[in-house]
Amino acid sequence: MKKINFLTQAAMIAALYVVLTLAINAFGLASGAIQVRMSEALTILPYFTPAAIPGLFIGCLLSNIITGCALFDIIFGSIATLLGAVGTYLLRRHKWLAPVSPIIANTIIVPFVLSYVYGTPGTIPYLMLTVGIGEVLSCGVLGMVLLFALNKYRTTLFSIDA
Repeated sequence: MKKINFLTQAAMIAALYVVLTLAINAFGLASGAIQVRMSEALTILPYFTPAAIPGLFIGCLLSNIITGCALFDIIFGSIATLLGAVGTYLLRRHKWLAPVSPIIANTIIVPFVLSYVYGTPGTIPYLMLTVGIGEVLSCGVLGMVLLFALNKYRTTLFSIDA
């Protein structure tokens, strides 16, 4: 039963990541030099459950494929989200540090992808600034709002012991 709950949680998180990415993509904010992926707020979920780690990775991978990203973006953008999710899980004992890993991972990796894969105008430091601001908004602000909203329901929503 634990495996089924784990897989179900991971699948639901992946699906939610895809839906949120597609929703924000309608406004042109899912990729590019200025991006605020609301779905990145979900990188806070490893604070509650390790099932979020594969869920976020698969969700990001599928989102990048569906939105037509280049192969290296599909790979390295998804790896950035994976690294951020693992970092959130490792920092789960420190609530206020939970969004730091996804912010750092994406701020470092994504600008290089944008610059070298897409030839996005701007220098790497500029792209780090723009991507970093988007990550602070999505992971730092929205993610922490989500963390506090879900915290009182953590045992109900994220239990894998059933």
